Amino acid sequence: MILRRLLILCCCIGLYSVQAQQKTSSPVDRPKLVVGIMVDQMRWDYLYRYYERYSEDGFKRMLNSGFSCENTYINYVPTVTAIGHSSVYTGSTPAIHGIAGNDFIVQATGQHMYCAQDDQVTGIGLDAANKAGKMSPRNLLASTITDELKLASNFRSKVIGIAIKDRGGILPAGHFADAAYWFNNGNWISSTYYMDKLPQWVADFNKQNLAEKYLQQDWNTLYPIDTYKQSIDDDNPYEGKFKGMEKAAFPIKTSKLMKENGLGLISSTPYGNTLTLDLAKAAIDHEQMGKNPEGVTDFLAVSLSSPDYIGHQFAVNSVEVEDNYLRLDQDLGDFFRYLDAEIGEGQYTVFLTADHGAAHNPQFFIDQQGNGGYFNSREVQQALNSLLKQKFGEESIVMSLTNYQVHLNNRLIQEKSLDESAIKAEAVKYLRGVDGVAFVTEMDKAAEAAIPERIKQRIINGYNYKRSGAIQIVLEPQWYSGAPKATGTSHGAWSPYDSHIPLIWMGWGIKHGATNRVTEMTDIAATLAGLLHIQEPNGNIGSPITEVLNK
Repeated sequence: MILRRLLILCCCIGLYSVQAQQKTSSPVDRPKLVVGIMVDQMRWDYLYRYYERYSEDGFKRMLNSGFSCENTYINYVPTVTAIGHSSVYTGSTPAIHGIAGNDFIVQATGQHMYCAQDDQVTGIGLDAANKAGKMSPRNLLASTITDELKLASNFRSKVIGIAIKDRGGILPAGHFADAAYWFNNGNWISSTYYMDKLPQWVADFNKQNLAEKYLQQDWNTLYPIDTYKQSIDDDNPYEGKFKGMEKAAFPIKTSKLMKENGLGLISSTPYGNTLTLDLAKAAIDHEQMGKNPEGVTDFLAVSLSSPDYIGHQFAVNSVEVEDNYLRLDQDLGDFFRYLDAEIGEGQYTVFLTADHGAAHNPQFFIDQQGNGGYFNSREVQQALNSLLKQKFGEESIVMSLTNYQVHLNNRLIQEKSLDESAIKAEAVKYLRGVDGVAFVTEMDKAAEAAIPERIKQRIINGYNYKRSGAIQIVLEPQWYSGAPKATGTSHGAWSPYDSHIPLIWMGWGIKHGATNRVTEMTDIAATLAGLLHIQEPNGNIGSPITEVLNK
């Protein structure tokens, strides 16, 4: 009897052990691949401004089968590319992640720093001395959601970043990426931060000379130009011209213009989007992304830089911008069909958002009898320095007004024992009288300033005391830094045209629907962490958008 009971007990223990082993060996349910798509300078309203002319396979597919967060805002200033990419992927703001602008000034030394600058590395795929290759994510102080995926998978997940702009590929890919690629003089390049030499598939891709082949096709409108009803007349004074153009209007003979402008011209055409997605597909194919033999999730971070170049050149209301989005819609449809075929429909997750929006050209707004104008940063800085010299006896006390911030010459102030508080007070007093300025505040006093709460919070979030200026300038709506009657557009403000961005989700783990609840750019990383069942980035201040997740 005792022996029988022992046998039964051993069987039970064995069965429990098998069941426990089965439970622990069952993987967490995750998508095979996550694709993050940043559309540089995409205003939220572009989703609907051109909606009737979009195909069923691009933006409409995401809107009609995915989930749209209709009121997603950037929660800091300034609204620029490097900060936008960093904030989406870290779930944080410049105050924490440290990317205080495309360029910023190290306040302790006065050193001007490009966001992805890394003089310790050399370029791969170009001359080693070329500064275009001396790039890495080292200036980013917080982890990214892509870093956290690497950590969660014990570095088995594959992470790659791709963008024409170096910062658009590098910052989203994070510190632990397998690779980041950016475009220079006709070729896709990288740096020794990631690798010793380009993978053979990238070298072979470059040999196709696709940039030149696309530019040889010229750029004309996708449809008859008289059907572009969402744009003003093509030949207008608000658009900038490429070198060699007689007027900024279609047809744009890129086949001839590239001789004077170089192959970098493709960045300012819709072909730049096509080329970027060509490389994205090649990366998925050759790196076998979404087919990880370890069964873990891979992550491809793609940033489409061309919409930003096109917007800066031709302005918001141009036929060129409208044509870009109609063509991008087709490129996205083609890319989604590729993902369906290679990864499997419903097996991957895609999100699409933007790093910032764009303002109407101020002169256009003025001509329509609206308020607007140009803040001439150079003239204001000169006048401010002249005033401060009279008061304090020293030249060039203000180093820069970059990022709409007053950057003081801190070394000079310390060496000459100048009264910093008095300098800031004089600067604020002067700037409040400058045409087009709405608010001015010392950064350290922003919390108590008489500024609307929403703007105040964005100033605080954007302030990194090691890398930001001492004073924040907030311009009136539809004003931005530039010379009078400057063509094209710009961005950087708190206003909705710069801060209201699209956020659409589609695929594995995503519900169908929409929310009009206010969400923030910094919520994206936390939502991805929830989707993937991993830790959020270490500087994250966002919250998961639970309505999105199908769980």
